[in-house]
Order: sequence, then C-alpha cells, then structure tokens
Amino acid sequence: MAFPFFNRQDAGRQLADRLLNLAGRSDVVVLGLPRGGVPVAAEVAEALKAPLDVFLVRKLGVPGHEEFAMGAIASGGVRVLNPGVIQALNISREAVEAVTRAEQQRLALGDREYRMDRPFPVLKGMTVLLVDDGAATGSTLLAAIHALRQHQPAAIIAAAPVMSESAWHALGQVADRCAAVHVPEPFRAVGEWYHNFEQTSDEEVRAALQQRASGDVEKRYAARN
Repeated sequence: MAFPFFNRQDAGRQLADRLLNLAGRSDVVVLGLPRGGVPVAAEVAEALKAPLDVFLVRKLGVPGHEEFAMGAIASGGVRVLNPGVIQALNISREAVEAVTRAEQQRLALGDREYRMDRPFPVLKGMTVLLVDDGAATGSTLLAAIHALRQHQPAAIIAAAPVMSESAWHALGQVADRCAAVHVPEPFRAVGEWYHNFEQTSDEEVRAALQQRASGDVEKRYAARN
C-alpha cells in the first residue's frame, strides 16, 4: 500500500505547499497542537518563514475507546462536545464530566511542560495558522479555534494534512479558512494515511519550539504597529 505521507515531517511539507500564499508575511504565526501537530507545524513554519508556537488542547476520549473523541477542551476554559457521539454511544453526563476533569489536569501540566517560562504570543491582529496532524471528527481543532477567538486574531486558518469531509465542513463553519492536502470519503483513521505514525515525544515538541522561539511573534507584531 502506498501511503500519502511518509511521516509527520513529510506531511508538513506537503501541507505547506498549499499555504505558500502566506509565506514571508509578518502577520502570520503557526500554532501546532501537541503532540502530533507540532512536527507538522514546524515544517509549515519553516516553509513560510513564520514563528512557531504551541496551543494546548486535550481530546475527550470515549471511555474504553480513548482514541475516539467525544469532544475536546482547550486553554481558556473552552469545551466542545460532540453530541452525536455521546448520544449514539449512550455516554452518561457523569462519565463526560469525569473525563473532562482528568483532561483538565493534564492540560495544566502540559502548559507548564511545553511553555515553561515563555509568555503566550501576542495574537491580536495576527493571522493564526492552527495545525494538527489530521482531523477525524475535528473536535480538537474546533475547541482550539473557539479558545483562540478570545485573543482577537485577524483570522484563523484550520490546517491538517488530512481531514474527513465531516471535519472539513464543521471546521469551515468556525474557521476563516480550512487547508488540507486530502479530504477523503470514506474516512476511517488519521494513522492510515501515514507510513510512520509513531507517537510524538515531549522532547520532540520542546525541540521544535526551541528552534523557532515564540518571542519572534511579539517582535514581528511590534514591528507592524
């Protein structure tokens, strides 16, 4: 079987080809969703010569099938639920709340782990390119978009190498633009589009962020005003 993407780095380079109209602009910042979205975002940021940072979102996995999302939470206290999944699988409100509490704790830990002492970038008036390694339900990207609106960006572009048709349409309702290399139908799993879909480590995320410091975002923004 021929895979469209060899790994996340290859997927990021292919995705960047769809976004070259943003290259060299001083008002663009790339935010990767950890962990898997960060190596994809790093390649996009490199190709566009844009700053890279991270935006933390936690998937709310279905109890017993955690890889399948019933929603997501993001920094800023935002939660997005997928009522169709919850109703179809008869997931109780108590179970949803229990998963939410557990993921909120992990979200706080991740924020300290990845951001350390670095301030969150200034996003007001910026074009934010929000990148993940794939979108099956779109819940993670949806939560991130709703949270990012609080920072008053000029525009938010939701981007991933592969998206399901349902995710593409859902994201198109809340993002200013969507970008993907493939939008297949039928769609089964993001991992099926990668030859190498091994889990991204925390060390890889930190290394990518250190290479393109978020402080550049503030410098670029200040230069425009």
